[in-house]
Order: sequence, then C-alpha cells, then structure tokens
Amino acid sequence: MKNTLPRTGKPAGQTCTAETNTESALDGPLAGLTVIDLTRALAGPHAAMMLGDLGADVVKIETPEGGDDTRGWGPPFVEPVDAERESTYFLCANRNKRSITLDLKTDGGRAGLEALVRNADVLMENFRTGVLDRLGFSTEHLAALNPCLIVLSISGFGHDGPEGGRAGYDQIAQGEAGLMSLTGSGPEDIQRVGVPIADLLAGMYGAFGVLAALREREHTGKGRVVRTSLLASVVGVHAFQGTKWTVGGEVGKAQGNHHPSICPYGLFHTSDGAVQISIGSEGLWKRFCEGFHFDSAKAGTATNPERVENRKIVNESVEEAFGAFTTDELLIELDRIGVPAGRIRSIREVYEWEQTRSQGLLIDVEHHTLGTITLPGPPLRFFDTDGTEVTRTAHTAPPVLGEHNGQIRQWTGVDR
Repeated sequence: MKNTLPRTGKPAGQTCTAETNTESALDGPLAGLTVIDLTRALAGPHAAMMLGDLGADVVKIETPEGGDDTRGWGPPFVEPVDAERESTYFLCANRNKRSITLDLKTDGGRAGLEALVRNADVLMENFRTGVLDRLGFSTEHLAALNPCLIVLSISGFGHDGPEGGRAGYDQIAQGEAGLMSLTGSGPEDIQRVGVPIADLLAGMYGAFGVLAALREREHTGKGRVVRTSLLASVVGVHAFQGTKWTVGGEVGKAQGNHHPSICPYGLFHTSDGAVQISIGSEGLWKRFCEGFHFDSAKAGTATNPERVENRKIVNESVEEAFGAFTTDELLIELDRIGVPAGRIRSIREVYEWEQTRSQGLLIDVEHHTLGTITLPGPPLRFFDTDGTEVTRTAHTAPPVLGEHNGQIRQWTGVDR
C-alpha cells in the first residue's frame, strides 16, 4: 500500500478539503481520507476497519511491547515458520490497515502522533476516560494541532454520568445493558450472544457517527468529537424490547428460539435436524395452514395475538407436523407454499456456502508472514446506476506489529 499524500495542519477557519494522492493504491468511497487508529481490542478496531474497507488509509498505532491486546488472544493462533505466531482474533478486525509502533509515554512517540494528527482526517480512541488527556492529547490539544480533525471516542458506559469512565468489556456490557436478560432458553438460563455484539455495534455506530461528522465538516470546515459506548450501542438496538417497557410497561425476558410477539416464528425440529420459519402476517398464516392442513380460522389461533397467547399449543402442533419431514424435504415444501424458512448452518457451512462467496463475503489477502489467507470480507457492495459493480476488490491483510514503521515515519518526517 502506498502512502496517502501528507497534508499540513489546517489553520482555524480554513476548509478541510482533502488533497487526494493520485499515486495512492487505495480505492473506494473514502479514498483520500487518513484515519489514525489508536484503539485496541474490538469496538474501535472494527470501526476503523469499516473505514479502511471503504478506502480510507488507516494507520494503526500500537505499543512497541506486544501491540494490540488481541494479538495475544487465543487460541487459535497460526504459527508461521520463523515468525511470531498470529492471533486469528486480531486478524478479524484489522484488515486494510498499516501498523506503526509508538510509545506515547515518550517524547519521540508523542512527536510521531502529533505529526500524524496534523495530516489526518479522523482519530479513533477507546482509552478509559482521561487517559488520552494524561498522555498530552486532550481534545483541545488535538483541535489545536488540526482544527479539522474528527475524533471518535468509544467507552464502556459513557464518558460522563454517575458511572462515566467505568471500564467496559463486551460480556459485562451485554449483561449491564439488558441484552443477556433477553437471550437464552428462559429466565433461568440467560446467555450472552455468541459474538462480542456490544463491541461490534459500538464500532458500527462509531463509524456511522464519523461519516456524519465528515459530511458536516464539508459545510462547517471544523472538526467534531463523536462519542459512543458499549452501553449506548446495546440500548440502541433494544428495538421493540425497549418500547415494550417504556411505552407498554412490560419487561421482556429470555424465551429461547421463539419470537415474543409473533407466532409461529422460530426454530422447529424435523426428523433429522431443525428449520426456522417466520409467519409474520395473517396472509402467511393462511398459506401455512393450507399447506399443512391446519384450520387457519380455528378459535384461539385465528389471529397473531391469539396465537401468541396460545403459543404452547401452536408450537406443539407445528413440531408434530414438521417431525414427518427431513430438513431438506421440509425446506422444499415451505418454499413451494411461499413460507419464509431456513436451516441452521455451522460457521463452516456458512463459509462453504456459494451464496456467501457470491456476496463478496470471503476475500483472499497476502499476509506478511502467513502468505495467502482467506478472511471474512466487507459486508457492503457498491454499484453504478447501470448495474455495474464498483466494489473495492483489492484488500490488504492485517499487519504484523510495526510492519509499516519505516514507511510511515518517512511519510511523517519523524524518525523515532
């Protein structure tokens, strides 16, 4: 990856139009933007990777001693010949980035970060509240270095309020923000979501906020501080479970693989596995009943509220009917009558599914020590109005620690 064109810091009042380097190898909607990624673990790195996927030049700053925490999270690790082992966890959140090591507790490290800030569009950080200030990079100082800088700060529970600055990790946030109380087979068997969903959502909301601030900057010529948290990200997706309480006065609870407000909607067993169905309208209910010889107008099941009230009876009837089919047979029949349905795939099956590959959700990249590796790909695709796909296809592998030290130090002019 070639360097993005260095830019001098902009004095107050000057517009923040980026100077695009015509020699840059990057493409995508955000080509020409430079992002400083001071984050570690998952929420911040995921936000920065989202911008990198869209063409931004993301410079990941890591501590010289070990780098991002996730470099040590495992197993599984991959053991390249004559090189440090690589964490598959780190590989999930750091594609399309360059890595430089800086010790921000030293004068040289701080000088390196200042040089990068002067030439950047966005800085992302997820230190505990106050840490960046103590390192000498308060929002006021960052603005003085670059009045056009967009700063994204991600915290555990918010930067202010009675518990502002509290440390947050994903599973703790899932519990504190109510998500675990809604997940599991029942109230006595609460579970976390199988991926770090609070981290991932905070990263997504953070990237969304950065893009909004960049759009605003086009009109104001000024930078902006964007803040979100793991708590905010989970509360932000409570959806109907939130209004169920704030408006309806009812507290949602875990109830397994069936929807709390729609019936039948969830997982049902076949003779050799399981399928999931979604009967989201009365029209679908009638179609479903015709296909499986149920009485759609039967008292107690004629409307969705009645079916939810009598969920146990409805679900038992569906289970009995589905038990006469194999999974493959049942999916064919459900497709024939037009009822939305799907199977339960393992992670391996998802990545071996041709539909997954057809959507660009697998990419091959050249890693510095591992050679050619396959990664999950970006979830967005772009098309011209004539239908021609213009999605970025050239991606770079997650960097090894300090892989781009020489390149970036030459770019900034700070050789420390």
